[in-house]
Amino acid sequence: MAKVTVVGAGFVGSTTAMRILQRGLADVCLIDVVEGLPQGLALDLAQSGPIERFEVSITGTNDYKDTAGSHVVVITAGFPRGPGMSRMDLLTKNAAVVSEVTRRIAEGSPGASIIMVTNPLDEMTYLASEVSGFPRSRVMGMAGILDSARLAAFIATELKVSPLSVEAMTLGSHGEQMVPLARQATVDGKPLADLVDAAALERLFKRTQSAGAEIVGLLKKGSAYYAPSSAVARMTNAILGDTKEVLPVSAWVSGEFGISDVYLGVPARLGRRGVEEIVTLELDGAELEQLQIAASAIKSRCADLRL
Repeated sequence: MAKVTVVGAGFVGSTTAMRILQRGLADVCLIDVVEGLPQGLALDLAQSGPIERFEVSITGTNDYKDTAGSHVVVITAGFPRGPGMSRMDLLTKNAAVVSEVTRRIAEGSPGASIIMVTNPLDEMTYLASEVSGFPRSRVMGMAGILDSARLAAFIATELKVSPLSVEAMTLGSHGEQMVPLARQATVDGKPLADLVDAAALERLFKRTQSAGAEIVGLLKKGSAYYAPSSAVARMTNAILGDTKEVLPVSAWVSGEFGISDVYLGVPARLGRRGVEEIVTLELDGAELEQLQIAASAIKSRCADLRL
């Protein structure tokens, strides 16, 4: 049976563990620095097994020795955003956490794929890649699936249709430099641009760019976890199941879209080797320019990280 370690037993981490278990994807190891927290959550989750009908197991621990031999490691550990904070406000605080976590994980699971969830997402993904020394293809960030799902949900609400009838994709960075692809968005196969006017399109895109902050502001304490954990579970399924599914993730680009040497939100084919291919889409001039601007900004921030 495959093994997935989830680092961080907060709302994102514990909900991610739950989704992986309920899908029967793998045995789960949930680790946190707080004594008793991952053990208690693991016990609770295990007791849901007879009800939810899953046979995979879960272990809660504070010891990284228990994470050894993981096939996938999901890193959610770090400080969450508070109201009024940007993801970039967390850069220095979370860099120290991610560096230590990645070092410990790499020691016991040298063949794992890493899925980064900690913010600022693209920069922490780069940091994990550098610290682990893993092939770039086995280190990726969860962002594009979440942002694309948010956009699709907003479109469905706007048009009063099923969210399952909506196809939408965002690229770029996770946050203000997100690049929504208007020409890729469809509803029941019809181009979104044919169904709403330019003002509505702009409003939908702007709300998607600030969707995380909207939730943080409403919750007052903490940030989103239901949709992020769903996105992680889908990535985990693609890797463990070797599905070759194309999903928007933060992946290392090497010339695609005219961009190199940076982690950036792009469509990627996922399989047991991690990111197996960057799938290039035909972008118009404005979309390509926005993507390149996002890449440049991420590169600049990564250069500020002290490794």
